[in-house]
Amino acid sequence: MKHRTLDQLHSVADVNPLSRLTTRAEKIERWAELLDRNPSRCLTALTTTEHVHLDIREEAREAGSPLTVAFEDPLLRVSGLQSDTYGEAKRFFELSDWQLHEIVCSCHVGTTMPAGWAAGRVRRIITGNGILAWLRSRFVH
Repeated sequence: MKHRTLDQLHSVADVNPLSRLTTRAEKIERWAELLDRNPSRCLTALTTTEHVHLDIREEAREAGSPLTVAFEDPLLRVSGLQSDTYGEAKRFFELSDWQLHEIVCSCHVGTTMPAGWAAGRVRRIITGNGILAWLRSRFVH
């Protein structure tokens, strides 16, 4: 291991040791941004999450899934994301089973999905969809 000063690290990486995402919205938006960086990236879906027993669902993971994209990010890891499992994503992003199912389950897209599609699903958690989101956009600023 080669020791470097903080100034040297800044020349090769975006380093901010105090930076942590603290709110649910910040974490979810970061995840969406990561997915949008390569919107055509082919990601793996998790298989029928709604039909898997709860104990097994909590440990479910697929290499190359939208959850993997989140876990690959140093900022999300330093903010507390511990793995790319379904249960950890549910805990860290403060999602319901239904919300996470909408993002990662194969029943919506088949075995793979483009990262941009997943990013849109992630953002809908914050913005909502349908008539309620439209009303919110019209009356809440």
